[in-house]
Amino acid sequence: MGPLSGIKVIELKGIGPGPYAGMLLADMGADVIVVERSTSPGSALPSKLDINSRGKRSIALNLQTPQGLEALLRLVERSDVLFEGFRPGVAERLGLGPEICLQRNPKLVYGRLTGWGQAGPLAHTAGHDLNYIALSGSLAAIGTKEKPVIPLNLVGDYAGGSHFLVMGILAAYIEAQRTGKGQVIDAAITDGSASLLSLFYSLHHSNHWEMQRASNFIDGGAHFYNVYQTSDGQFVSVAAIEPKFYTILLDKLALDPNEYPQHNKSEWPELTEKFASVFKRKTRDEWCEIFVDSDACFAPVLDMQEAMQHPHNKYRNTYIESKGIRQAAPAPRFSRHDLNDIRPAPAEGDDTEAVLKEFGFSEQQIAELK
Repeated sequence: MGPLSGIKVIELKGIGPGPYAGMLLADMGADVIVVERSTSPGSALPSKLDINSRGKRSIALNLQTPQGLEALLRLVERSDVLFEGFRPGVAERLGLGPEICLQRNPKLVYGRLTGWGQAGPLAHTAGHDLNYIALSGSLAAIGTKEKPVIPLNLVGDYAGGSHFLVMGILAAYIEAQRTGKGQVIDAAITDGSASLLSLFYSLHHSNHWEMQRASNFIDGGAHFYNVYQTSDGQFVSVAAIEPKFYTILLDKLALDPNEYPQHNKSEWPELTEKFASVFKRKTRDEWCEIFVDSDACFAPVLDMQEAMQHPHNKYRNTYIESKGIRQAAPAPRFSRHDLNDIRPAPAEGDDTEAVLKEFGFSEQQIAELK
């Protein structure tokens, strides 16, 4: 049970940010019913092994038949939210676009998640996360002077896509409870990832941010906000932006503050090389011992497996286990709800009969749908 308990959400199974958005809603207690195919031929990640399927119920419907479509629309009549990640126009061609769904349920929140958005010159063209953040300006801002660096699909699909869709769904749901009117959310990854750059537009307008990568105080240009390799080939991070923390950093590194001025940008490249030389003198674990419990803004760079074993993450139960799969626990945390008792991810169609019965389908109707 979570703060969204009682809210019914229909997720039309897609790829990338859609399943993650559904997981976030399910983690917070929403009853997320994912509509998918009964099998996933050739899929490298079947639903029962996909962490993004946790907490959901799965039904299999053939939406290309009149019976399957009508079954979905009956579910829509008694649900609060439906969201899909098709290209623009696909849902309409299937007969389940916003107009039809809102006729069946005027309070419905209809979420649409795409890369380019529902309209625009590129709306109907193919693309992936990397293309979307390239167009929004995000990709150009991340990396070395020589070239941008691919930030996995975290900035686009998930930060710019899933999270903005979930925020839109929750805002529209609150408004629908007040007015009785649902609406359509057009969540485009290009829009979301552009919004994430808001601070940097402000800094650039104030002449505190250069467009050249690795030239600024938090993009790898500064020696005090960077990643350094240690003697054992591992890495550590330092992020001592404030002067008081920078002083502690220099003290832990046994460096003379007079020789390491913090905000003289012309000296940043040279000071970065000097820091690199210093960090190369010890192993990652040795540096961890030196910086333990300090305010130097230091942390080791851990891989995904190492992160699970770090004492801080173990203390907070940042990672949990479900069906033998270690995974990140639901976030954020709530004072009146324990979200960690999650329902394991179902296989495709596992809950078809139970869900249809719950929505009023008779045994005969279910047999006919089969």
